[in-house]
Amino acid sequence: MPLTLVPSKMLESTNPTKGKPMSDSTKKRPTKRRGNGEGSIFQRGDNRWAATITIGHDANGKRKRRTVYGKTRGEVQEKLTKLQSQKLDGTLCDDQKLTVGDFLTRWLEDSVRPSVKELTYDNYEVAIRVHISRHIGGVKLGKLSPAKVQGMYSVMEQGGASGHVRLVCHAVLHRALNQAVRWQLVPRNVCDAVDPPKAPKREIQPFTAAESQKLLIEARGERFEALYVLAIMGGFRQGELLGLKWEDIDMDAGTVMVRRTLRVKHGRVIVTSPKSAKGRRLVEMPQMAMDALQDHRKRMLAEGHAGAEWIFCNTAGNAIDKNNLVRRSYKPLLKRAGVPMRRFHDLRHTHATLMLLQGEHPKVVQERMGHATIGMTLDTYSHVMPGMQREAADRLGNLFSTAIA
Repeated sequence: MPLTLVPSKMLESTNPTKGKPMSDSTKKRPTKRRGNGEGSIFQRGDNRWAATITIGHDANGKRKRRTVYGKTRGEVQEKLTKLQSQKLDGTLCDDQKLTVGDFLTRWLEDSVRPSVKELTYDNYEVAIRVHISRHIGGVKLGKLSPAKVQGMYSVMEQGGASGHVRLVCHAVLHRALNQAVRWQLVPRNVCDAVDPPKAPKREIQPFTAAESQKLLIEARGERFEALYVLAIMGGFRQGELLGLKWEDIDMDAGTVMVRRTLRVKHGRVIVTSPKSAKGRRLVEMPQMAMDALQDHRKRMLAEGHAGAEWIFCNTAGNAIDKNNLVRRSYKPLLKRAGVPMRRFHDLRHTHATLMLLQGEHPKVVQERMGHATIGMTLDTYSHVMPGMQREAADRLGNLFSTAIA
């Protein structure tokens, strides 16, 4: 079939837009789409403006969103821009309904329990349950402010809480909120902007040498005579004494090895490692202490407890509850000896104080006490230092006066 040529003018007439300027409606406009999750602004049916931004995803992969509202589009745009900035720098929190109390419960179980000793966990739990949650537990975590925390300390003080208790609560809350920052639940730790409570330094109250002698004389023949001898002559903690086994004693070398601490909680025996790395230590003892342990072993044999797991056991051969020991043995002993009432822990302080007064080097005392640093020893027993300085000055003066004369 022959081809038919169509004149070019006829072709031009078949394209109605050819040669004509395009209207605004037919121009292709460049589009700038907002990225997924970057946020969008819209007007609600009640004429308020709102914007929604995706802040993350939950464990099931479902998007988690945050919505802000305002009376004008500009107001919402400003709020949206702030959220977008927080999202970029990682300070956008994803849980606005979580309360301080709920967070602290979660923190205790998920972070604290697996990483600390049970005694430490118990101390944290008490501080939170008895004090912190009582005052600010119902506050939304994201709404917690420095002023509210500072106010809590003030209310606690008015309620009779000691400076030490308030300082412990501050330390616990500060550590918890550091974790909240790492979990991106809050943008900052508000405790950093709070003045920590001030707690006066606890003054130790050791027994004097004369009082210690009275106590040990009165303890002669007591079921726990050896325990009190070791406490004063070895500076052991109460839990370290109650956790001793015969395998820890070397009678020939005259040493006691500290390997563990023991406590009884609600009838359950809890054995843990010493308080610090330095706490695991070998302590050399005087012969008097070894003799007391030998007598104690004979006493346990007579009672039928030669095979008991613990050196210092109760009358049933089981681990001793420290509170029962203090109530039934220690306090009555002090009363009979006619010495002032002191904490059991002050027997440990007595050991360190008497050694320092005898002129022992603080480094030796540190090792016997199991302190982490010598600075801890010097700081704890600074009350002994003035007398030691006087004696040192006198010795130095005698040295030179003798040489010059």
